[in-house]
Amino acid sequence: MWQATPASAPKPLIINQQLAHDLGIDLAELETPSGTDFLVGNLVLEGSTPVAMAYAGHQFGGYSPRLGDGRALLLGEMINVGGQRRDIHLKGSGRTPFSRGGDGKAVVGPMLREYIISEAMHALGIPTTRSLAVIATGDQVARETWLPGAVLCRVAASHLRVGTFQFAAQHEDRTLLQRLADYAIDRHYPHTRESDNRHLAFFQEVVTQQASLLAQWMLIGFVHGVMNTDNMTISGETIDYGPCAFMDAFDPTTVFSSIDHQGRYAYANQPHIAQWNLARLAETLLPLFADTQEKSVEVATAILLDFTAQYQSFWLTGMREKLGIMNEQNGDEELITELFDIMQAQKVDFTSLFRSLSSSVRGDSSLARALFTEPTAFDRWETSWHARLSLETTEGMAVADVMDLVNPIYIPRNHTVEAVLTAATEGDLTPLHQLLDVIAQPFKQRSGYESFATPAPPEFTHYQTFCGT
Repeated sequence: MWQATPASAPKPLIINQQLAHDLGIDLAELETPSGTDFLVGNLVLEGSTPVAMAYAGHQFGGYSPRLGDGRALLLGEMINVGGQRRDIHLKGSGRTPFSRGGDGKAVVGPMLREYIISEAMHALGIPTTRSLAVIATGDQVARETWLPGAVLCRVAASHLRVGTFQFAAQHEDRTLLQRLADYAIDRHYPHTRESDNRHLAFFQEVVTQQASLLAQWMLIGFVHGVMNTDNMTISGETIDYGPCAFMDAFDPTTVFSSIDHQGRYAYANQPHIAQWNLARLAETLLPLFADTQEKSVEVATAILLDFTAQYQSFWLTGMREKLGIMNEQNGDEELITELFDIMQAQKVDFTSLFRSLSSSVRGDSSLARALFTEPTAFDRWETSWHARLSLETTEGMAVADVMDLVNPIYIPRNHTVEAVLTAATEGDLTPLHQLLDVIAQPFKQRSGYESFATPAPPEFTHYQTFCGT
């Protein structure tokens, strides 16, 4: 058991009312002083045994045998109203045995960033951990300057990571590894128990879930920023929103993290890194796959190689939907590649372009053309695209409506997020609530919210994000 560092004057900055309802938590109780103390770690509920979880991990390719929750606590588990088991977890709750010299604390800006981005991902339909609350601690935290401290209360299907398996495997105890794998199976993929080899089937499920997740990131222009193996979940949820952001102008080399100097976790590299991380998971599970090392490597390699095909299938299906293409035809990939080449060459805003294409289907190309400095290249592509759409059996207006269901108009744009976080750090939460209201309905255009759909101003360049520690 481990105890959070007491917060001197905890005060809720925001509580996720809908998530509280989904968890079956009495919102009135959560909003009381004792509820606040629970959300910040000052109060441990009866029956709860908070723990700092141990895990290992590859960070930027380098292996660390002992990482763990350096500033986090798993408070416990609960069953939500849908009968699903959920972890309740604190981030920024103070030093733990894994803090490695750090203070274990967090500040308002990064904790609200995780709240904003995770809730945006949820609204976009992308598997993600959720944010239940951000609580100001009333204490100042030393970073480059003194900043107001905060704790995030996070909800997840579990906090089992690739790094969790790496930590177990390094003990060279097959029984321990099997117990962990069987627990993960029971919690996340119980149907695999019916397989001839449940551990191999479990690995296959994790690979498939990650292939799907990465395709969804790429389809929305999301850059995670720190895809270490300790930041990849077994459940397939997006976790640990540190230096994350959504891409503005399309560029496959986009990097936001201030410490990713080599571009390891750049936008275009994300699927490759996911496969690399899954290879590290496979290495931990080899003793459970087959009777011999040779056979285990053979079957694991086949599944790993299939990741690429699965990812490509998920991504291509998603891209067809974004372009209003319902049926597969030869030449679709070339059509998509040509569009991305034009977008990259002319630095076209990712989100705005895909949202504007439904207007083209409805007969108005002006919104899309206005995004290009030299629209003639887009005009040629648009002609080819419309010719491709003519092969579809669905009526044009219906196609446009479907496109608007997968191409958001509102995302947490970086310049808006930064303005919101600055205001919140200074004590003004009004912009935060406005942004959260907008991104809760990302596909529905609403009057009066035009500024939230506007690309970053020209001076907003070389944007960097920080992990917040």
